[in-house]
Amino acid sequence: MMNSMQLLRQHCTTLLMISLVGVVLFGCKSLTTNDTVDYKSSGAVRGPNLSYPPDLITAQADRRYIVQDGSATMSEYNAAVKKSVQTRNNVMTGIPGMRIARDGERRWLVVEKPAPELYPQIKDFWQENGFLLVIDSPSTGIMETDWAENRAKIAQDFIRKALGGALDSIYDTGERDRYKTRLEVSSPNQTEIFITQRGAIEKCVSDNSGACNSTIWTSRPNDPELEAVFLARLMERLGMSQEMAKAQVAAPLDLKAPKAKLIQEGVNTAHIEMALGFDRAWRDTGLALDRSNFTVEDRNRANGIYYVRYVNAKDLGDTKGFFTNLFSSKDDSSLKAKKYLVVVKSTGDNSASVYVQNADGKPENTAAGLQLLTLLTEQMAR
Repeated sequence: MMNSMQLLRQHCTTLLMISLVGVVLFGCKSLTTNDTVDYKSSGAVRGPNLSYPPDLITAQADRRYIVQDGSATMSEYNAAVKKSVQTRNNVMTGIPGMRIARDGERRWLVVEKPAPELYPQIKDFWQENGFLLVIDSPSTGIMETDWAENRAKIAQDFIRKALGGALDSIYDTGERDRYKTRLEVSSPNQTEIFITQRGAIEKCVSDNSGACNSTIWTSRPNDPELEAVFLARLMERLGMSQEMAKAQVAAPLDLKAPKAKLIQEGVNTAHIEMALGFDRAWRDTGLALDRSNFTVEDRNRANGIYYVRYVNAKDLGDTKGFFTNLFSSKDDSSLKAKKYLVVVKSTGDNSASVYVQNADGKPENTAAGLQLLTLLTEQMAR
C-alpha cells in the first residue's frame, strides 16, 4: 500500500495532466513491481543524492574509501565510461572456471582470477549499472554503493506514457537499495565474490489523530533475489553469456537446517556455535556482517578476525527514524559507530565458534555484545 507522500505525488501528477490535456481521470494507477531492475532510468549520470532525504547520507564510512566526495564532472564521467566500455570489450571472451557456488539460500561467485585483477572490473560494473561508490577499498576488497532507487518498480501508466520523462521527479517508489561487494581470496588464483543488498522503505509517521503528516526511512528485509540479479549481471560483465549466467543463478537452492546456534552462558555472556568447518564458518560470518548494520573495516582470515563498526540506533534515543540515527551527517560523537572484533575460532573439523570482543580484544560481555551475536545468529540461520 502506498503511503501518503506517494499518494500526494500521484495526485499532483493527475492534476497536472488535467491542466495540460484537459482529460478527466477517474483514478490513479498504483505502483506495481515487475521483474526488471533499473537504477539508471532517471539519468545515466548520477550525482550526489541531493533530492534524497538527508538521513540517507552516509557519514560513517572511512574517508580513505570515499570516492572524491561521491561526485564527478561530466567530462570525467564520460572518460570513465569510455574506459569502462573499452575494458568490457577486452574481457568479452570470458573467464574460465567462473561459477556460482551456493550453500542454503546463499549464493556467491567463484572466479579463477586473482582479486587485484577483478577489483577494477567489478568497480566499473557498479558504475555502469548507475551507482556511485561510497566505499572503494582495493586493499580490503570491499566496495559499497550509495543508496539508489529501482526505477523499474514505477508503473508505466497512462500519464507517464503521455508525458514521457517530464514527470519522473514526481514519481517515487518510496524504496532505496544499496549493495556491498566483498572479494575473498580463497587461493592465490581464485577469488570468491559476495554481493549483499540492504533496503530502506519510506513510512508514514502519524500524529495523534492518525493522520500521516510526515515520513521516515526505515530498514526493510534483505532481498536475496536482488543479489541474484546482480550476480548474474556481473557474470555477464565478466564474459559469460546471459543464458548461462541466468541458468546458474536460477538453479534450485538447497535449503538446509540452520547451522548456527546462539549459546548463552550468563546474563550477557554468549557465543555462536556453528556446525561448519572454519572456511565455511568464516564465509557465513562475513555474509551475516554484510547483511546486518555492520561496517567491516578490515579482516584477518589467518587469525579469524573481522574488524567492524556498528551503530545501535535504539541506543541513541532518537525518534527521527532508523536512517537519521544511522547516517546522520552531524559530527556528534554519540552518533559514531563503536568498534568491535568478531572472532571466528575453529573447534573441530566441522565445528566453529563466533565471539564478539571490544576494540581492545577483550570479551564484550555486555548487553551490546549479546545483541550483536543475536543479530548475527538471525542472519546465519536464514
